[in-house]
Amino acid sequence: MKTSEEILEVVVKAADDKIAEEMVALDVRGLTGISDFFVIMQGRNEKHVQAIVDAVDEAAHKNQIVVKSIEGKDTGTWTLLDLNDVIVHVFYPSERVHYNLEKLWSDAPLYDISAWVNQ
Repeated sequence: MKTSEEILEVVVKAADDKIAEEMVALDVRGLTGISDFFVIMQGRNEKHVQAIVDAVDEAAHKNQIVVKSIEGKDTGTWTLLDLNDVIVHVFYPSERVHYNLEKLWSDAPLYDISAWVNQ
């Protein structure tokens, strides 16, 4: 069974391979009981959002990570992947601004993912 940090690494690398934009990881341990990390990112358009979601889903399965659910995949504007300890939010840019999860969860510190992304 993978740790939440190992799941986070799989997610970040898969999303980065599809050139996800403005990716951040929030460490929500101690703030909520539903997960350890929220990963928030965006795609340039609906097809890009779908490609990121598909890549994360595929990488999770390849690494024996349970994908509990995928919500919003049909809309292409905000898709949520529930990987138990890691919740992944992939937004269309305007939806990200509208929901502003970073502000909503502003008590959560950023988790350093720089080692897993191509700069």
